[in-house]
Amino acid sequence: MINTSLFDLTGKVALLTGASKGMGKSMAEGLAEHGAKVVVSSRKFDQCEETATQINEKCGEGSAVAIASNIGYKDQLQSLVDQTHEKLGKIDILIANAGVNPYYGSILDIPDEAYNKTMESNVRSNLWLAKMVAPDMVEKGSGSIAITASVGAFSGSETLGTYNISKLADIALVRNLALELGPKGVRVNAICPGLVKTDFAKALWDNPEAAARANEGTPMRRLGEPDDFKGIAVFLASDASCWITGQAHTVCGGTNMWG
Repeated sequence: MINTSLFDLTGKVALLTGASKGMGKSMAEGLAEHGAKVVVSSRKFDQCEETATQINEKCGEGSAVAIASNIGYKDQLQSLVDQTHEKLGKIDILIANAGVNPYYGSILDIPDEAYNKTMESNVRSNLWLAKMVAPDMVEKGSGSIAITASVGAFSGSETLGTYNISKLADIALVRNLALELGPKGVRVNAICPGLVKTDFAKALWDNPEAAARANEGTPMRRLGEPDDFKGIAVFLASDASCWITGQAHTVCGGTNMWG
């Protein structure tokens, strides 16, 4: 009989931040559809609870639990990990998807507060989370960490400069974690979305001119949708990617095929 369990996540515990809507919600749903128990986390508990309820209705009761957490606070992240242990057990999969972009404009004009918030939320919080969950994975001799970066990491921008810097730093963080954790059986990768129709990126696509430019400049001739990220999440979480680590995977409809 042919073994078809390559993407089977039955028995795995997955923790996702920024998971109450958009790409994070779709990735959480994809993992649950393939058997994982998922923690849906973001700042607002009611949104987390709504998403967890929808996943449970689709995948079976107990497939998802909601835990609110703000990635900007180390104690809240530690509480998130501790509550995950209490509710579901030790963590096999981490998708650090939450991020911020508090400033839109020239990097020469960015206030210190906005710069600090961008770098701390988008980079430091991911290191905090990786350090918190890595012991679970090291103990098991296996595990997968994915950090959401961006295709913006591969270019400059007159309006998103600091955000792009933070995402390139995320890729550097992924590479270093992959180097250090690889000998212990833990894989670490970056997911780099192109322009996706989410609330987070609404200012970049929610007008006819911007949408037309994005569609015409994309080989697949459409913007990304949140569900386009189910596959990459399941792939990186599963044994299907068991020899892939330290990579920046672009999911962009072809816009960054040379990035």
